[in-house]
Amino acid sequence: MVEVIPRIDPGFVAARLTEARERIAAACARVGRDPDGVEILVATKYLAADQVPLLADAGVTIAGENRAQALLEKVAVPGADRLRWEFIGQLQSRKVAEILPHVRRIHSVCSDSVLKRLERHRELARPDLDVLIQVNVSGEHAKDGVDPNVLGDVIARCPVRVAGLMTMPPFAEDPEQSRRWFARLQALADQHGLPELSMGTTQDYVVAVEEGATVVRLGSGLLRAE
Repeated sequence: MVEVIPRIDPGFVAARLTEARERIAAACARVGRDPDGVEILVATKYLAADQVPLLADAGVTIAGENRAQALLEKVAVPGADRLRWEFIGQLQSRKVAEILPHVRRIHSVCSDSVLKRLERHRELARPDLDVLIQVNVSGEHAKDGVDPNVLGDVIARCPVRVAGLMTMPPFAEDPEQSRRWFARLQALADQHGLPELSMGTTQDYVVAVEEGATVVRLGSGLLRAE
């Protein structure tokens, strides 16, 4: 059961956002990157819908939702249009048509059924929609994502512009254990000429930035004291 955060303090969120940006800037300095090339996406999975407009008050610009039904509920809240909405969760093909009018980007395209629905319902999409292909770089059987060996074929068959790649590495207490998977995704992006890399969450986003992430996904740790 998801524990909903019923109320957030925009001042607290703004301070946490500043801390995250400082850590990103430091990581970029270590590897010679421009920190302006890294975006922070705030995951709203745990946030009550009526609190969504407060994210914009705190300086958040990009919000990501994991569930289609929750996305529809949250984008309908007055003031939610101050945020750029993206879909970051496992996408069921039957939900594609529902989310297309509301999102700028889908981070989790990885199945033939979703590709077919994107083609069938592309007229519902925003004109600036792009997608990221989710890649199973670690080869975990229980993990969503396409096999790196068939990535080129999936990119070629995608009916919507592919901006980049996304991955979720195996959970590890030590962020350094994720480094090789992030580096692998960067290598795949370079191989296929893709500029965007969505990788890194609260526990490992600094390592992800060092390995080339252009989008990091931060969640409840940004919204409340743990």
